[in-house]
Amino acid sequence: MSIQIFILSKLMAENNYPYKLKKELSSPIPFDEMGKLTESKLYYHFDSLLKQGLVETVEVIHELNRPDKQIFSITDEGRKQLPLKMYELFTKANNLGEMIVGLVYIEFVDRQKVIEIFENRLKQHEEKLDKMISIYAKMKEKDQQRPVVMYYNDYFKDKMDRETYWLRTLIEGLKTKKY
Repeated sequence: MSIQIFILSKLMAENNYPYKLKKELSSPIPFDEMGKLTESKLYYHFDSLLKQGLVETVEVIHELNRPDKQIFSITDEGRKQLPLKMYELFTKANNLGEMIVGLVYIEFVDRQKVIEIFENRLKQHEEKLDKMISIYAKMKEKDQQRPVVMYYNDYFKDKMDRETYWLRTLIEGLKTKKY
């Protein structure tokens, strides 16, 4: 879904073609390599968006000894669906790292709605942390299991504390329009 959000967001600014977007992702930081995004994956997502009616081919450029270059444009339906795809990403992503693309293009959504989504995520996250702490407190540990149980408890609590910190930081940044 992140790739499709990236494509639709780029098409909001101007008509574009897959190879150019791939080049933009690879320079100066090789995001394409870091995200294991190949040209074939990018073309697959363009095809998928085309089938959904969210993009359309507006021009085909024929060049000698080169593949044809299809230039795409976002459709009216694509403009309607982009915010919905972004809200879905913010709601369903497993962690903040998966939401980066949506946050980069936040100008295409209702900021207040995004804040509400993240506040809800924070509430659910804190409830999950409280439940984990409660379960750990109730556990009847056997002597041989105690070290490994404590290790996992510390690991997951630290991980959840960090996620809580970054969610709060993000919410505050969105409210103050820092992000």
